[in-house]
Amino acid sequence: MTSTPTRVPRQRRTRLHPAWFVAAVAFLAVIGAAGFRSTPGVMLTPLHQEFGWSVGTISAAVSVNLVLYGLTSPFATALMERFGPRKVVAAALATVAVGSGATVFMTAPWQLILCWGVLVGLGTGSMALGFAALVTDRWFVARRGLIIGILTAAGATGQLVFLPLLSTLISTSGWRSAALVVAAIALLAAPLVWWRLRDRPEDIGVLPYGATEAPAKVAQVVGGGAMRAVTALGRAARKPVFWLLAASFAICGATTNGLVQIHFIPAAHDHGMVETTSAGLLAMVGVFDIVGTVLSGWLTDRFDSRLLLIVYYTGRGLSLLVLPSLFAATLRPDMVIFIVFYGLDWVATVPPTVALCRRFFGADGPVVFAWVLASHQVGAGIASVTAGVVRDALGNYDLVWYVAGMLSVLAAIIVLAIQRRPRTVVVAA
Repeated sequence: MTSTPTRVPRQRRTRLHPAWFVAAVAFLAVIGAAGFRSTPGVMLTPLHQEFGWSVGTISAAVSVNLVLYGLTSPFATALMERFGPRKVVAAALATVAVGSGATVFMTAPWQLILCWGVLVGLGTGSMALGFAALVTDRWFVARRGLIIGILTAAGATGQLVFLPLLSTLISTSGWRSAALVVAAIALLAAPLVWWRLRDRPEDIGVLPYGATEAPAKVAQVVGGGAMRAVTALGRAARKPVFWLLAASFAICGATTNGLVQIHFIPAAHDHGMVETTSAGLLAMVGVFDIVGTVLSGWLTDRFDSRLLLIVYYTGRGLSLLVLPSLFAATLRPDMVIFIVFYGLDWVATVPPTVALCRRFFGADGPVVFAWVLASHQVGAGIASVTAGVVRDALGNYDLVWYVAGMLSVLAAIIVLAIQRRPRTVVVAA
């Protein structure tokens, strides 16, 4: 791509910059995507009880969801660059509604894979953190670390809002009612996104927040969103830093979305803890994740992102190594301490990872981050199905938690290999 100068649009005088309204709508969209993705965690046990499907079989559907969530993100982000976030996100919400609503009619595992794996995976992947990175880069010059932290925290908020609601619905009205509620919320959110989400600041005659002049206009890529995503990947793949970020973020996904989000509730159930209690604990992770991620965004504006990642991954690894000893039928103080710590660390890794993508890949940063996020979800998908198979074979999750802890420490070591500053910045050509 080439850059050409553009005229400075006339800045509107408003009390609150429009970027904050766009960020608020993006926040709600990411909340919804996270909430929709959290549903399998509370549905795993009810589906196992009703249909007799093994934990490994159900986990396979969840793995498809997680992987597609990640693999969709680069292409969806590139489509947003070409056609605008509003159209893509509205279509994504409609896809989630169809996928979730159709599950109430399923009778076989392949239908679960199609609905929750494929359709919901495609829909939520189109509202993934690549979308958040794109909104941040387009609408903000100042406070970028803080904004990406807030939008990342929206994922925790979605978990916080949806998990207790869905768990209560399942316990009182069955899992089908929860699936229908997800479908209804997605349908209701689509008109809001169409109404308030704007594609670019210049569309409404304003500068990005914190900008003093209009950014250079970037020409559209011939060949559409797929070509944009693939060419950005090709440029990034020639740099070792891309593979280091992808490897560490794959471990991040394996130890959060793939394990804790999906298997924490079944693991607690194995030790006699009632599902509403374990779902409440997972929701508490969301509470502290909001604090941790926003704080991480603030820290990212001020400190070396590599150092932050090393601290986050090391702490996560140590906490996972002690987790198997914390499970019990009743809620103990040491489990609460784990939940608080893990919540603070959950996706605190996102703001510094986004910052590193911006630092090393320049204009390609949002799409490259979407590819790094794809590795996150591939790691999550592998971990989800592997944990289910291990649970079926051994009758418990202990080995899974120990391996996850060691992998997290490995992620910290991988980040150590990232150079402090890029020798050259990859730019769109």
